[in-house]
Amino acid sequence: MRILILGGGALGRSIAEALKGEFDVVIVEKDEIRARALEESGFHVVQGDFSYTATLLKAGVEKSELVIITTMDVNTIKKTVYVIRTNNKEVPILTVLPDEISLEELTESIKESFEADVKVDYAISPRTALRDALIGMVKHIGERKNVNLLVKKLRELKNESDSLLIVMHDNPDPDSLASAAALSVIAQTLGFKTKIVHGGEITHHENRAFVNLLGIEVTRVSRGSYELKRYPFIALVDCQPNGNLTILESSDYGRIKIVIDHHQVLQHLSDVLPDDAFLDIRPDVNSASSILVEYLRGLNISVSPPLATALFYGIYIDTKKFSKLSPVDLKAIEFLAGKVDYELLDKIEHPDISTETAEILARAIMHRRIYKNVIISNVGFITNRDALAEAADFLLRLEGITTVLVFGIVDDKIEISARTRDVRVNIGAVMKEAFGEMGSGGGHARAGGARISLGIFKLAKDKNSLLKLVEEAVTERFLEALKVKEG
Repeated sequence: MRILILGGGALGRSIAEALKGEFDVVIVEKDEIRARALEESGFHVVQGDFSYTATLLKAGVEKSELVIITTMDVNTIKKTVYVIRTNNKEVPILTVLPDEISLEELTESIKESFEADVKVDYAISPRTALRDALIGMVKHIGERKNVNLLVKKLRELKNESDSLLIVMHDNPDPDSLASAAALSVIAQTLGFKTKIVHGGEITHHENRAFVNLLGIEVTRVSRGSYELKRYPFIALVDCQPNGNLTILESSDYGRIKIVIDHHQVLQHLSDVLPDDAFLDIRPDVNSASSILVEYLRGLNISVSPPLATALFYGIYIDTKKFSKLSPVDLKAIEFLAGKVDYELLDKIEHPDISTETAEILARAIMHRRIYKNVIISNVGFITNRDALAEAADFLLRLEGITTVLVFGIVDDKIEISARTRDVRVNIGAVMKEAFGEMGSGGGHARAGGARISLGIFKLAKDKNSLLKLVEEAVTERFLEALKVKEG
């Protein structure tokens, strides 16, 4: 990818250093001394004023695939954008902007000054970038808070005993089983000997297969049994002392030191548990497995394929096949996607999901791009075209989303599936308008599809470049047909 960086100051140089080696980078710098210093550092430099046509032509603007403007001077940005568009109408432009002007205001100002409609694709302001970085850091600190408190509690308990009993509800489902297994791994990492127990039956054939195939060791125990009484500490996962947890007597509650759950906090819980118990109960998260994944990620604990598969499946079941996802659930899926053993997942014999479908669902979540209430997702190279429709149906269930497009490459064709629940949109007509000239596109009011030969995209150097080119073309045409602006 050929990238033109306009300005070789501190920002431009740092961008070039970060991209050097991975991309073909050219820096345009007006100051002669600075340009020479950049050249001596090994950069490809064109010396001159980048707001002039001759300089940009010398730098190869007509062949560039991305132009980055690093100046903060609005008048220079306006003139530069106009000159770029005069010589290359298609190249994406990324510019920094002072906080006091928006991208829309910049575009309107260019139109007034030069009497021309020009497109600036991306803009970043220092205030926005700083805000996003701070929000990301706050979220990271928030995630670390819970895992730090859990580790602190486990270390306190370890000073008294190295035995921990992990209790699930009576008839554990995949979410409960996976969560217990994950907590066991965390505790064992800190030196505990653990045992996972439940009081009822595991009768569902899928749950039995889940336990057997994933190698999760669980024991059925009875109320008041020695197995329960001999452990000094109890951890509850995916449950609280209530009707679905019958093996604990009131005299056992004092030994409950950890409760991790995603269900609503039960009344009087604080009255029956010790004051020093660690509680992480989050009704806004849709699976306990997602909370445990957050812990594993925060502690940098290596997750084996069987455990990753268990957690992934636990989330899948408790989120109603990924139809109801919180931010914590989404992060967990993204973290697990590359670690899941999909052949093992297939052997659990869930009738609604095949190995590749599960992988494509994971990719659809991980690679989703959101434009207002529209999701576009690139699932890469696949062999099962039908899974695209399942992925589109699944993404359409996400809160606030009304239209979805999922695409992948099958053999030498781009296969596309789209869904909508927006009554104002005829998705079949949109697909025909967007992709009819490139290949074939159409469908009905609520569901549509398209197929496009790779054609000129085959000129891409490698698979990653091919995917990027396809994604840009598909995204631009689909959003244009929907009349939705990127950004």
